[in-house]
Amino acid sequence: MALVPVPQPYDFERSLDRFTFWGVDRANVWHDGGLHRVIGGREVRITEAPGGVNAEPLDELIEPVVRKLIGLDFDLETFHAFAQGEEVLTATAQRFPGFRPPLAPDPFEALVSSITAQQVSLHAAFAVRSRFVERFGEPADLAVAFPTRERVAFATEEELMALGFSRRKAEYVLGVARADLDLDALAALPDAEVKARLTALRGLGEWSADWFLARYLARPEAWPAGDLGLRKAVLAFYPETTDVRAAGARFHPFENLSAHFLLLALRYQ
Repeated sequence: MALVPVPQPYDFERSLDRFTFWGVDRANVWHDGGLHRVIGGREVRITEAPGGVNAEPLDELIEPVVRKLIGLDFDLETFHAFAQGEEVLTATAQRFPGFRPPLAPDPFEALVSSITAQQVSLHAAFAVRSRFVERFGEPADLAVAFPTRERVAFATEEELMALGFSRRKAEYVLGVARADLDLDALAALPDAEVKARLTALRGLGEWSADWFLARYLARPEAWPAGDLGLRKAVLAFYPETTDVRAAGARFHPFENLSAHFLLLALRYQ
């Protein structure tokens, strides 16, 4: 096994409970205390270790994906210093020391996941997503590789609808798969340009673009104000709020991590 260092403290299980809390995630499988994901055709097992996580196997292709999955793009030390000025964030950080939000390791996966979650519960979204992964992904031992954009581009609306997608969402997924947009190149663009290019695609609105910035690119100022869960969290802890989008300014320049910690606080309220 090879160690991927993680700044301490780090709560491995709490940080990765997103992959189990709302149901089975066939692309990111929690099994016997470890997370399994297919990367480059090989199933990788990630487990807790002193000072970080162990990944087996680990190489130059696998390590960047592991780093995404354990949220190493986030600057938590600076965020925690900022959070001292916010009672809710401070209390949440103290209650869940070592929480580090995971990130989506692939841009196409991030967008498909957001489409599945549009206007449905996360439990329903996870169920549809897992059926999608099993239908179009390549299986390994425990996990199934998330379907490639190229594979999905040849699918039909009827095939996706059979998995639980509405016709409109099936159109959206196929539209993203077949679009000319270079998803990898978005990482080099400023937030506003990323949002503009994504929302130019049918089915991707501001909500999807905001979560792409937050959960794939780890942009510090991403604030998914249109998210129902975040709206509930903000109103639960700041009941005087009248405009959730404007409320993001309260957490500047750490809107993204603040959103994750507010959602965590609401989930375990």
